[in-house]
Amino acid sequence: MIEGACHCGAVRWRFRGVPESATGCNCTVCRRYGVLWAYDHEGEGIAVSGDTQAYIRGRTTEFHFCKVCGCIAFWRARETLDDGRRRIAVNLRLADPDAVAAIPMEHFDGLDTFEDLGPDGRCVKDMWF
Repeated sequence: MIEGACHCGAVRWRFRGVPESATGCNCTVCRRYGVLWAYDHEGEGIAVSGDTQAYIRGRTTEFHFCKVCGCIAFWRARETLDDGRRRIAVNLRLADPDAVAAIPMEHFDGLDTFEDLGPDGRCVKDMWF
């Protein structure tokens, strides 16, 4: 299990197991937040806690951040999938660096093509700087 918390500790998340990959997205929001996402479904592989404020982008996505320190903690889909599950992704930059360092990176072009670009051989530790 991997855990993450905002700077002040008021918002926390848990990821069951270890993510297969982390995603860097270049969309207009993710680029500004500087986040690295790990995806699953709310209440299954990912659990979140704490009081957040959401920035709602369009009709599809809520970006949740701590009301106290402002750290972006996770995004959540606004609608459920056909099977009733809800997609969610946590910001791996809120985890202990050693816990996530070896997770392989994937890239998503959320700016132009909205396509997965796949891995490039780097892992999370290569993205810290």
